[in-house]
Amino acid sequence: MGQQPLPAAEVPVVQLGLSAAPSPPEAPAWRVLASYARPHWRMLLVGAVLSLATAASGLALPLVVRELIAALGTKRGVTGLVAVMTLLVVANAVIGALGGYVLRRTAESVVLAARRGLLVQLLRLRLSAVERHEPGDLMSRVTADTTLLREVILGSLVGGVTGLLTFAATLVLMAVLDLVMLAVTVASVALAVVVVALVVPRINRASKAAQEAVGAIGASLERVFGAFRTVKASGAEEREGERLDAAAEQAYGASVRAATWGAVAGSAAGLAVQVAFIAVLSVGGARVSSGSIGIGTLVAFLLYVFFLIAPVGQLAGAVTQYHVGAAAVARIREVDALPIEAVETLEAVEFGQPPEPAGVGRPLVVGAASVTLEDVHFRYGPGLPAVLEQVSLVIPPRGLTAFVGPSGAGKSTVLSLVERFYECDEGRVLVDGTDVRDWPVRLLRASIGYVEQDAPVLSGTLRDNLLFAAPRATDDDLQRVLGTIRLAGLVAALPDGLETTVGHRGMKLSGGERQRVAIGRALLRRPRLLLLDEATSQLDAVNEAALREIVFDVARTTTVLVVAHRLSTVTAADRIVVMEAGRVRAIGTHVELVDRDPLYRELAATQFLTSPVGEPSSR
Repeated sequence: MGQQPLPAAEVPVVQLGLSAAPSPPEAPAWRVLASYARPHWRMLLVGAVLSLATAASGLALPLVVRELIAALGTKRGVTGLVAVMTLLVVANAVIGALGGYVLRRTAESVVLAARRGLLVQLLRLRLSAVERHEPGDLMSRVTADTTLLREVILGSLVGGVTGLLTFAATLVLMAVLDLVMLAVTVASVALAVVVVALVVPRINRASKAAQEAVGAIGASLERVFGAFRTVKASGAEEREGERLDAAAEQAYGASVRAATWGAVAGSAAGLAVQVAFIAVLSVGGARVSSGSIGIGTLVAFLLYVFFLIAPVGQLAGAVTQYHVGAAAVARIREVDALPIEAVETLEAVEFGQPPEPAGVGRPLVVGAASVTLEDVHFRYGPGLPAVLEQVSLVIPPRGLTAFVGPSGAGKSTVLSLVERFYECDEGRVLVDGTDVRDWPVRLLRASIGYVEQDAPVLSGTLRDNLLFAAPRATDDDLQRVLGTIRLAGLVAALPDGLETTVGHRGMKLSGGERQRVAIGRALLRRPRLLLLDEATSQLDAVNEAALREIVFDVARTTTVLVVAHRLSTVTAADRIVVMEAGRVRAIGTHVELVDRDPLYRELAATQFLTSPVGEPSSR
């Protein structure tokens, strides 16, 4: 061939520290919320102080009003008192605006930190954990659930504390003015406390249901857009629309219930203040008539009753927001509890860009990798049927090894175990004689090029996708691989060349083009071990033949494992592993297996390959 595959690079194998994050212990929601806010406590304290200063300027106003009324009664000058009132009003507005800005900015910082932590956690999840959850639901936890933290930090943590302090200060000032009217006020406010205590559990349940319903909407949308062409080709728009509408209705109903009980709590607080105002006006009027207090004291006390509206509302809102936040925190904590892959001391590993470890735990490994399976047993979950049973085989460095057999025989699972997407239940999978569980995950995968069955292409440009696994590859490497996978002509014909966008999941490319991009992405990684899972299933005969030659050339210097249903792709393989029902049935060359294995002979006969087929001339 004119184009030569990239040579296998040398990879230093180093022993790096591994640690698996433990499942987070159960903790009350308030403690989790406090942990989110703790790194920002200084700014939250500044915001809280400013909020208290705003409340203090407001609380001082009724006392000035009382003095003003007294001054008017004695015909004293009131210019100074009016100036003080004006200053208090302006200070209240300015300090309140500044405090609001500080608190909102800090709350956004809390949300940012929570999102960053959650994104890191999601990207480190084990494949098995992701497969058990709807992607749309996981995404909603990063978007909708973390957004709720902003309102919780403001309304529950800060609002609750400042509201409680303001409420206490108001009661103290009321006590200074008149204890009888204070008792009337407290009795009225107690009504709101009882109502809020009754509706809080309902708010909690409705808020959690609302958040779960929002997650269901995200999951439904991801399902539709993940197979948009299939939805349209099947005429399923209306049926999927009904599914989405049902999820939206569920979210609406749960949100309305949460809003209804929240409104009940807020209305109870407002009603309590109104009742307090009427009661104080009645009792206070009688006390003014009897001469127990002056009219200025009554007016000041009534102003304090109005001032109670804000802190009482804050406290009711704090309770409501806390339970909304508790539902969001519970969903975020569910992600924290999912199993993650090992955390390594090495921050990043890119093949062809060896790390610089502090110490080398194993000698340098050069060239193609060997793979060994020793009595491997595997099932995808407890209670599920076994996928692999007693699988043992040795694959030496270099050469092409093909896995064939009926669907469900466990062929693709073998590749997943080598990549350590899953770990076997019993037995061992070894690369270069070392159990893959003892390899640092990133370093293991840096040695492997992997092309999965669906050959996914990510949204972005052709260049982005080709360089995805090897972002530091040179332009010469890129051009060489384009020629190898026969995409150079396509790229040259595109108006934007490698900068052409491929659309969501590569929808602008044909199936064969997506497969060639995925193969090019793997080859740019310069792997010592190349795993191809049905990598030619969507190629036409001409491109399949060309790719077959590419794979055989790569196999001269690299260990290549291929899962194939098209036997024409692998008839000249160095060894063919026939699998059936999770076991290795036979191993040999095409000619040997046609001669002595009935299952392989049947597979070959159905594809008209019962006659021996010679190796390509390039071998």
